[in-house]
Amino acid sequence: MLGLHEVDETRLAVVGGKGAHLGALSRIEGISVPAGFCVTTDAFRRIMAAAPSIGGRLDQLSRLSPDDREAIRTLSAEIRRTVEGVTIPDDLAAAITGALAQLGEQAAYAVRSSATAEDLPTASFAGQQDTYLNVVGPAAILQHVSRCWASLFTERAVTYRQRNGIDHRTVHMAVVVQRMVLPDAAGILFTADPVTSNRKVTSVEACFGLGEALVSGLVNPDVFKVRDGEVVAKTIATDPERPALTDAQVVRLARLGRRIEAHFGRPQDIEWCLAGDDFQIVQSRPITTLFPIPESGDGENHVYLSVGHQQMMTDPMKPLGLSFWQMTTPAPMAEAGGRLFVDVTRRLASPASRDGLVELMGRSDPLTADAVRTVLERDGFIRPLPDEGPPGPLPGGAPAPIETDPAIVTELIGLSEASIAASEHEIRTKSGEALLDFIRADIQELRRILFDPRSHRVFMSAMEATWWLNERLEAWLGEKNAADTLTQSVPHNVTSEMGLALLDVADVIRAHPDVVALLRHVEDEGFLDELPGLDGGREARDAIEAWLGTYGMRCVGEIDITRPRWSERPSMLVPMILGNIRNFEPGESRRRFEQGRQEAWKQEQELLERLRVLPDGESKADETKRMIDRVRTFIGYREYPKYGMVSRYFVYKQALLEEAGRLARARVLREPEDIFYLTFQELHDVVRTNRVDDRLIGRRKEEFRSYQALTPPRVLTSDGEAITGTYRRDDAPAGALIGLPVSAGTVEGRARVILDMAQADLEPGDILVTAHTDPSWTPLFVAVAGLVTEVGGLMTHGAVIAREYGLPAVVGVVDATRLIRDGQRIRVHGTDGYVEMLDA
Repeated sequence: MLGLHEVDETRLAVVGGKGAHLGALSRIEGISVPAGFCVTTDAFRRIMAAAPSIGGRLDQLSRLSPDDREAIRTLSAEIRRTVEGVTIPDDLAAAITGALAQLGEQAAYAVRSSATAEDLPTASFAGQQDTYLNVVGPAAILQHVSRCWASLFTERAVTYRQRNGIDHRTVHMAVVVQRMVLPDAAGILFTADPVTSNRKVTSVEACFGLGEALVSGLVNPDVFKVRDGEVVAKTIATDPERPALTDAQVVRLARLGRRIEAHFGRPQDIEWCLAGDDFQIVQSRPITTLFPIPESGDGENHVYLSVGHQQMMTDPMKPLGLSFWQMTTPAPMAEAGGRLFVDVTRRLASPASRDGLVELMGRSDPLTADAVRTVLERDGFIRPLPDEGPPGPLPGGAPAPIETDPAIVTELIGLSEASIAASEHEIRTKSGEALLDFIRADIQELRRILFDPRSHRVFMSAMEATWWLNERLEAWLGEKNAADTLTQSVPHNVTSEMGLALLDVADVIRAHPDVVALLRHVEDEGFLDELPGLDGGREARDAIEAWLGTYGMRCVGEIDITRPRWSERPSMLVPMILGNIRNFEPGESRRRFEQGRQEAWKQEQELLERLRVLPDGESKADETKRMIDRVRTFIGYREYPKYGMVSRYFVYKQALLEEAGRLARARVLREPEDIFYLTFQELHDVVRTNRVDDRLIGRRKEEFRSYQALTPPRVLTSDGEAITGTYRRDDAPAGALIGLPVSAGTVEGRARVILDMAQADLEPGDILVTAHTDPSWTPLFVAVAGLVTEVGGLMTHGAVIAREYGLPAVVGVVDATRLIRDGQRIRVHGTDGYVEMLDA
């Protein structure tokens, strides 16, 4: 038994998260906490030891999927019954009732669960275990302490731990017993706005009486917003003449919240109650849903743009992946929540660069542009700079003219391939520090190739020609997004070629039933070695390995060097190969490419004929023909620089994993993949010293798990405010989902909502609905009739490939994977940029 005044955050293993927080709160000057004590985790361990049958059930639980709800429900109920059935030992019962006697035996108490994996900085277990109010008398207190112990194994608590990778045996339960406060008002205080995440806005929710009804969602609260010491907004739920708190009380409560936040060092979700004129704090936990803010250290306002939304990969990256991306890119990038952001404050502050940046964003992602405009409209947030503007060219600015010559593309690709081959040859001789030094130097060669001005001019001139065609042909002919069809089946598009080449792999395998049968039951990466023993197996293996030789360095989230590549896990390809065998006839890749080429040629001829009959028609037609040739010659290359970068990353990764294997054999690392949780410089230090901080790696792994639950905003301010932006349009039918049109046409079909490419089970005519698509999703595009994504822009990879394959596509559809049901019939308007739901 420990009194609340005897504990703080350092005793979490003894009194659990809630107990530790309450003890810490009681020590903050000016903060009142209801009197109480903690039944420690030692008591819980004694109870568990008295029921040895629980161990076997915990083993069973750990083997279950978090989605196996029925089995979890049954097993967890058995464990709870067993825990509640254990008699509390006499000495423990006496200690509890003795502590109770000091506070008043017949008073009403709150008996509250306090797990050791609760209210942590990276995972809030709010509502996962039980709390009991108005418990009176020693017998009832003891009964409810047992119930709290058992609540560690509620179905929701067990499922939460399974989903967050927390071992049930490592979590223990303490119990907090506190005198009840009979309040005049109660509620919740968030020291950061729970809607916008703004750290400078405090949100207070208040209702009359006990706050339990509010926490349980049974009553509507009064809501107050406080900034800079004053109430800036309020909504009174019932009687405007009688709010639950006065403005003065709200401001005083907000100040207490800031004091608590300062103590714990992060925004807090605080439960409070008001008795007389005294605020009592009954709980404080970290708000774990807030997206972290990049560190600037200068105290100034900043505006950050998400890199992931431009790269079609909004998942978190591990530290080594972040390091490589930061070493590769020319622009300084801030890091937060496992994601990268570009600080655009200076560009927005300068009139010389602001308009160009907003216009460029508007072309590629209207939601980002609108969010930035929202910031610009706020008085004083961005301090204006003199009109000369910041140094450096605007990314994506107008390139110098370039001749429309396919030989330029061939030469650029050849130079990149030769450079990668030289790097691959030289890296084989490197190990230890020399390997890290070689990679650091070789990244400069990668940067030289990636940011070669000629390379930039090639794809920028293609993009500008695309914009020219869409704008002029709509003005002259009323033809919307005319360039979409014109870019089907262009040469040198390494990403679209990848999807077609996998159709050819399916053609090789389709004729061999034994190979198909084996692929249907693949469970690990050894299947390639099993193939040669089957009829047609050697040809199948050769076809897969040849494909991997060209594209095996790719994978989902490929900009993160730590992600497993297809060459490392070829089993990831098997569902796509089987889908191609099932859905298509032999020769589909050639048919499809030729069909796209013919459709583009036919569109070109029709447009030129229509132009020639206009005033000054020959001139318009000639200029349009030059732009079409430019687009078709250069737009395919848009996909190559990233392919070259990922190819080189894979060369680095293979060498680094060899080095990591040496470190693991020398017992410096516990496992080779631990290097993924180190920055490049930290890894260099480990290789140099043969020493590693295991606690750092453990902390990084825990942080990465917490980052996976976060959704990065398109635009983030230094106040922590996540600004989403909206489409300022009214041209879509009521109820339609608005997005950005990136590939023309209209298609109706069955929506397949897919978040994990490995789970894709597609049939011809299906419409793929997903969060985002980087190049690795391309093999799925051959099997679908349309595309809807939550993230994307006009020139991002998914949009470019959708146009080349002739798929109607709408991107940037906010919450598409939540609002569209899997299996629902939808109509995608790829020309006008919206999605209709056809059945409720």
